[in-house]
Amino acid sequence: MFDKFFQTISTAGETIKEQAAFLSESAKEKWLQLIESWISTIPKLEAYGFKTRYFGISMSLNPTLEIELESTHQTFPMGRIDAILAENAAGSPVSLVFTAVKTRIERANPLRVKISIRLSPEIKVSFGTASLA
Repeated sequence: MFDKFFQTISTAGETIKEQAAFLSESAKEKWLQLIESWISTIPKLEAYGFKTRYFGISMSLNPTLEIELESTHQTFPMGRIDAILAENAAGSPVSLVFTAVKTRIERANPLRVKISIRLSPEIKVSFGTASLA
């Protein structure tokens, strides 16, 4: 009886290991697709008037893509932001950036947008000379 119990636990353990490996591969594939999506968005953001100030990728247990963009607030009056949002699908990387820019009330220069893509994306927007942390 003990042998049967041990065999059942061993089989369950192997199944869990296989599922963990599958989920790990699935998560990596999803993250790579997300990274490709954001990297292909950079030229579009630059065409709208942003300049890329920083670009970095760290590959680790928690891989991260970081992009810092800069422009002036005069480049993006509210009417232009609304037009950009209208021509880009809701939830798209461009839409996420300009929705974040639109929610900023302070209108000082420079306008900086820092994008950190991890398993959950993060977008920070700042105006003025303070560095993003």
